[in-house]
Parts: sequence; structure tokens; C-alpha cells
Amino acid sequence: MLNDLSYKQNHLLAVLPADVQERLFPHLELVPLPLGKVLYESGDTVQHVYFPTDAIVSLLYVLENGASAEIAVVGNEGVVGVALFMGGESTPSRSVVQSAGHAYRIRGQQLKDEFNYHGDFMQLLLRYTQSLITQMSQTAVCNRHHSIDQQLCRWLLLSLDRLSGSQLIMTQELIANMLGVRREGVTDAAGKLQRLGAITYRRGRITVLDRGMLEKLSCECYAVVKKETDRLLHYVPARKTL
Repeated sequence: MLNDLSYKQNHLLAVLPADVQERLFPHLELVPLPLGKVLYESGDTVQHVYFPTDAIVSLLYVLENGASAEIAVVGNEGVVGVALFMGGESTPSRSVVQSAGHAYRIRGQQLKDEFNYHGDFMQLLLRYTQSLITQMSQTAVCNRHHSIDQQLCRWLLLSLDRLSGSQLIMTQELIANMLGVRREGVTDAAGKLQRLGAITYRRGRITVLDRGMLEKLSCECYAVVKKETDRLLHYVPARKTL
């Protein structure tokens, strides 16, 4: 069993039954995730899987010319490295730390051994993967059909859901890279939100002042992802009885 209780900050680790924790937790290692750290590049074979506690990791699709766009974010609700237990072994996207913090890391083989028990852990990871697929699909629709203003609101809300506070450390240039849009578009959108009193922005720090306003200004994409994530991860594994 782990010496501290920070593993409870990750939803997936926190809800595991005691027998799964006893098998899995001795193999977990708490590691720092500094801002900008790349966990995987596109095409990398997944050697470790990460369970964030207070960090956010962006999954980015990178084009041949170097341009990129975010396809999903992973925080304390999930796990980075689903390709490993889904059988693909390698990932088609880049995984980079968007908000600094920590994660529990485990070697791929240890995770696969537990997954192959075909028990509670497998069910939980599959449900999480379905929620991640929903987020990716909705992000693709949002990027195609909704304004930069709406995309920024969606992105801020998804990030807030994965943080304990209301402040994000993120430059407009990095946000533009995440959304796959021009920096000027993000500057205009952030300016509108600031004038409306929804956020304040200064020197790479975004503070959300009115979450309700962000939800009203966002498109339906955030609500779809939020509802599906809550549905799939509101999961209590069955306790075995004698």
C-alpha cells in the first residue's frame, strides 16, 4: 500500500477494490510532471502508463509540417497511455504536460498483468476509454463547427474540471497551439471573456471568476463530454462476497 493518500486524487486509483490496490499499488511510483514535459511522441511504444493526480496532460495530433491540435485532455479523472491495454502498444498522438503537477507511473507490463485478470480494473479502464473517445469525437466536431470563443470556453471548463483551483498557468500561444488556431484569435476571445468578467488574464495566468458564464458561453460540446464522463466514471466496482 502507498505511504501517502495522494493516490486518492486520481479517480481511477481511488475507487479500486482493496484486492486490486494490494496487487497494483506496490508497482506505482509518484513522479513530477513539469510543464511542457513530453510523455510520448507520436509512434512511441508505450513503456509506462500515468495516472495524474494534480497535473493535466494534453493529447495532440501532430502534422508533418509541425502543426498540432489537441484531441483530448487527461487529468485526475483518468490515465495516459490507453494504447497499451487496448492492444495497440504504440500511440498515434503526442502527450505533453499542459499543467504541471504529479502522476503515479507504472510499468506497462505490470498494468497489463492486472488488466488481464478481466476483473474490476479492466472494466474501469474500458469505461474510462469510452469517455476519452467521446471527448475526442466531440473535440473534432467542435473544432470544425464552433467559434474560437466557444472552443476557448470549452477548453477552459475541461481544464477546470481536472484542477483543484480556478487558476491555469498557460500562455495564449500555447492555447492557440492546443486549439489549432491563430494566436490572434485566442487573444480576441480571451479579451472578450475578460471584459465580460468571466476571467482575468495576466502574464500567462488565467483565473476563472465566473464559471457559470463560461458554461453559458460555451457550445453544447462541453456538456456532452461532461455528462458522458460523469456517467461512465460514476462507477463502484462490485465487491466480491464469500
